[in-house]
Amino acid sequence: MMFNVAYGLLLGFFFSLFCGKAYPQEFPGVVKVSKERKQAYQALLLQNKTVVAFIENTLLQNGLPKVLRNLSLIESGFNKNIVSSARAGGMWQFMEAHAARYGLKSEDRFDVYHSTLTAMKSLKNLYAKYKNWLSVVAAYNCGEGNIKKAMDKAKSDRYEKFYVYLPAETIHHVHKFMEVCSVTHELDFIITDYKISGFKPNPKPENKPDKQKKNPALASTEINTAYNLNIIAKEMHITRADLDQWNPSIENELIKSGIAMLYLPIDKMPDFLLLKNIILNRSLQTSVDDD
Repeated sequence: MMFNVAYGLLLGFFFSLFCGKAYPQEFPGVVKVSKERKQAYQALLLQNKTVVAFIENTLLQNGLPKVLRNLSLIESGFNKNIVSSARAGGMWQFMEAHAARYGLKSEDRFDVYHSTLTAMKSLKNLYAKYKNWLSVVAAYNCGEGNIKKAMDKAKSDRYEKFYVYLPAETIHHVHKFMEVCSVTHELDFIITDYKISGFKPNPKPENKPDKQKKNPALASTEINTAYNLNIIAKEMHITRADLDQWNPSIENELIKSGIAMLYLPIDKMPDFLLLKNIILNRSLQTSVDDD
């Protein structure tokens, strides 16, 4: 254990280069990748472009950001036949128990199609639990049990606080993921996603009336300031005027509390939930471009 912590502290030097010491310090947004490693990552992406295209399309269909194709790269190099020393198998490196949890047969871990669909389910569940992709990548590598132990020891759910208690392999794994994201020019998204997950909104007043709830034709879901209302309207194929009519006070609520209830017609809410991660991805990218 002492070795893992010491090694974690050493690798923490690299983490501090691009994540700072603790939220809310600004992320420099740059990871230094050697020329050799950059070329190796680019070669894997190019050599496996058909598989990469399939993964990206499947991610988008499942409302997940296509940057997660980089997880398969660092897990297996897109090699569907690989088996690790720990007996994890296939392109997404499923252990048999992990695969069985999602109904994936042991032999189907080596099937590109079935293993990728199963990876989508796993990633969705992990993101719902941890709220940021850095912690998801760590949990995917070492398991949710190890993440809980690390969080308990650190008394924090923030990666920059608990990572020193993770296995050295996992710390290195997360660093590799960020290296590849730097090479694919998607590190800003990962960093912004991480920063947003650390935002603690002000609690909403309990006695504040919510007139929209009285409208049975509208369904609601919570969003935060990471979501761009113009992007929501565009991706949902609705006008901004309609969105504002359904949500007359949403901008003020977002500014004041950092969170707000988004109201949409009942028949449109399933589409929003399906597109939620895509909308967030594009909202964050718009924010980065504006900066």
